[in-house]
Amino acid sequence: MRFSAEALLSALLEAAPRPTVQAPRDARGLYGLVDHHGDLRYIGSTSSTNQTFYERIHRRHRTGSEGMSHYFSQMYNTGRMWRDRKDARTKVDGDIAKALRNEFVVDHCRAVWLPLPDTADIAQLEAEVLALAPEHAIAWNRRRMQAYEEPADLVEATLRRLGWGGAKLAAIERQRLRFLASKSGPVAASTSEPTPVRQARVTPLPKGPFRFFALDVETANNDRGSICQIGVACVRPDNSIDTWVTYVDPQVNSWVFTYLHGISARTVQGAPTFAEVLPVLRDALMGATVYQHSGFDRSAVAAACGKCGQPVPQWDWRDSVHVARAAWPELRGNGGHGLANLKKHLGLVFDHHDAGEDARAAAEIVLHAERAQPVHAQDSGVMSQDVSAGDQSFDPIDDGEDLTSMSEPEAAPMPMRPIPNEDSGQLIGTTEITQGNIDNSHIYLRGFFEKFPADAIGGSNRASAASRKIAVDWGGGTVVMTDLDGTKRFFRKRGWIREFFERHGVRAGDKVTVEEIAPYTYRVAPQPRSK
Repeated sequence: MRFSAEALLSALLEAAPRPTVQAPRDARGLYGLVDHHGDLRYIGSTSSTNQTFYERIHRRHRTGSEGMSHYFSQMYNTGRMWRDRKDARTKVDGDIAKALRNEFVVDHCRAVWLPLPDTADIAQLEAEVLALAPEHAIAWNRRRMQAYEEPADLVEATLRRLGWGGAKLAAIERQRLRFLASKSGPVAASTSEPTPVRQARVTPLPKGPFRFFALDVETANNDRGSICQIGVACVRPDNSIDTWVTYVDPQVNSWVFTYLHGISARTVQGAPTFAEVLPVLRDALMGATVYQHSGFDRSAVAAACGKCGQPVPQWDWRDSVHVARAAWPELRGNGGHGLANLKKHLGLVFDHHDAGEDARAAAEIVLHAERAQPVHAQDSGVMSQDVSAGDQSFDPIDDGEDLTSMSEPEAAPMPMRPIPNEDSGQLIGTTEITQGNIDNSHIYLRGFFEKFPADAIGGSNRASAASRKIAVDWGGGTVVMTDLDGTKRFFRKRGWIREFFERHGVRAGDKVTVEEIAPYTYRVAPQPRSK
């Protein structure tokens, strides 16, 4: 189907604006942002395959940081809704002001959207529409408008709905005065602010469960231990991402990289030291997979630990650069696998050199790679949902477990019990075995993983195992009781799989079927080879 840029632009201009919360959660295409006057000011697209209208409009533009890629946040960063996200001293008040801004957008701003099929070249259509759009409809795109003056009456209407008490109202009034001071110098009322003091506590990370984390740091200077900001992206089982970020006082006099990240000694005044942040991070990330984009962040954490005399945390570090190289080998020598080039290649939206934003980008790279994996497997000649034999090393969450120890059962084997007859099972899926499966004694269940019961799906390690186990009849002398690894999407217990492969002479390219023969009971069997 051929789409006309003229027709698409006309549809956007004529569409009835609707509340951002109504943006579809299951559709992609072109959209427009409408300001509090009812005027269309920005045209964009969900060109990234992992973003729906709801994610892009209601979440990123409305609740994102005040960078120019989050336009509602940027254009309404004003008056009582203003914050300086890099000023640790005013973080508490600033977060309240940001919450007010988020609610203001819900009440008084709107959006339009135009769903398109995933087969359409959405990015190209966006470019064609922007080339035709009138200036007033893309004023935010062209960055020809400054943030609005506070629409005081509308802000008051939102405050009446929220019913905030005196403490929050005082906080946003302080932010209004700070906003005025940032534009025209100090005002009298702002002199009553107390002298900043060190934070009494570090904000804890979000509550899990999480599949994996990605961590990024910024440093004050060439000393890797001079960490001045830490960001952690926390990826939930549904692949949504929560981001945690904190400034860190590196207690140094030399600030070399302020020009990159905008963080200075003034920014971190009153922020916790690394020694104060470390216990929170150590507890939250213990036993979890932690991605970094290159080896810098891990070495920076180690250096900072050395400076404060603390042991280096033993996290399960992984490198999203390696993941990207395996997923998109065509970028080698063609821009490379750094964040800047991957941002362009994958259509990522983030502000580089902000630890929270960069951590989120690293997590999104891993998620993109997981989705790209079947494509690359097919490109290499294996028509399957699994890793191809020619690309055995690619697994965004590598299997770092000791196969020798895993071959030892955690408990006495369960005696073989009577099972339903051969015709009573219901096929839930078929998977093609790769050489990587054979070498590492696992069977991927990715193509039909959602058909297993949710309460039998756990996290990435035994510490996060599911509360319920399933029984697996594999044709041996015992029934295996195991839960499912929700990160790697295979059976957690794997000591039986090597014997299963050997018993049935399974080799790369063979197929294995999985049948449900009773609730929480499954049969795994090789599919006969075609002659």
